[in-house]
Amino acid sequence: MITKITGRLVALRDDALTLGVGPMEHEVLIPEFTRRQLQSEVGREVSLHTIEYLEGNPMQGRLTPRLIGFLTEPEREFFELFCSVDGVGAKKALRAMVRPVKEVATSIEEQDAKSLAGLPGIGPAMAERIVAKLRRKVPKFALMVARTEVEADVQPDVVSETFEVLRGLGHSESDARRLLDAALQAKQKYKDVQSLLQAIYQQTHTKS
Repeated sequence: MITKITGRLVALRDDALTLGVGPMEHEVLIPEFTRRQLQSEVGREVSLHTIEYLEGNPMQGRLTPRLIGFLTEPEREFFELFCSVDGVGAKKALRAMVRPVKEVATSIEEQDAKSLAGLPGIGPAMAERIVAKLRRKVPKFALMVARTEVEADVQPDVVSETFEVLRGLGHSESDARRLLDAALQAKQKYKDVQSLLQAIYQQTHTKS
């Protein structure tokens, strides 16, 4: 099973990309949120965390191996979780994932079925099913660090630990996420939980 592939991004289309690896070129299917992240990377070397699946009808003996690619392991993990909901599957999930994982996970965690129903191919009934099955499994994905935040020199575990500290201090989950997002937008370097907490409370004090 191919779980990661690195090569030169040769071409980028709406729902797939071509990756040059040595003398070979591989087609990798991608959701819309990944395509947006890669728009400026054509011609450069990229690494994708991948899922393999077989597309087609086994009864007719027509099965085509496919690769689906993501820029991070948590994005791949969330996609697999999303696919586990009855009636979703890889093709429907690929079409639906037009928003970043963090946003979709937050909608699930907050039981915002209306927002989920607006994703392509989902609809109200499927949205309710997704919330019912996944809402207790997605909090860590709602805390995912975006690529711009990674570039700001902050590690995902620092964000998660700071979130838990804020919750322990009495903040609600939504309030803790809001405080974290505001601090991370400054794109400073936070080497540990203490430095991130300090930035959060300095920002709060400045606004008050």
